[in-house]
Amino acid sequence: MKDLLGSPGTVSGLLLRIGQCLFAAGSIGVMVSALGFSNFTAYCYLIASMGLQALWSFGLACLDIYALRIKRDLRNPVLVSLFVVGDWPT
Repeated sequence: MKDLLGSPGTVSGLLLRIGQCLFAAGSIGVMVSALGFSNFTAYCYLIASMGLQALWSFGLACLDIYALRIKRDLRNPVLVSLFVVGDWPT
């Protein structure tokens, strides 16, 4: 496979996942700080989806850290397709 920027198991991929997790957590903080956010169901679903995004990104960041620590390549077709399937709904 080509060595692409942000690939799983690379430093750039780790930085992108950490950024994704931080932005999801920041958006949750901003949305929760709004007065009366719980009165709107769609708003609550948006907060829940950002929570799932933060957890997914955090999990993949931990996987990237593990891969970098043991110097393992995560860029095989099965794992990349798993990442794509997980990233697509979130």
